[in-house]
Amino acid sequence: MGTVIEISFFMLVIATVAFAPLGYFIYNYTKKDGEPFGDFEHPEVHDHSIVDDLAEKVKEKLVH
Repeated sequence: MGTVIEISFFMLVIATVAFAPLGYFIYNYTKKDGEPFGDFEHPEVHDHSIVDDLAEKVKEKLVH
């Protein structure tokens, strides 16, 4: 009976350590009104990059 209690205790400790990051993420997500890492995207200041231009060219060639 003692081994069952020991195994259950260690399983509880391992589960707590394993799911702590998920709980922290959920806590932050609910705390900041659905923005877990704050507002880091600013589309009005987004400049086009070479990658954006290349992706547009590839998309145009695939469509036509």
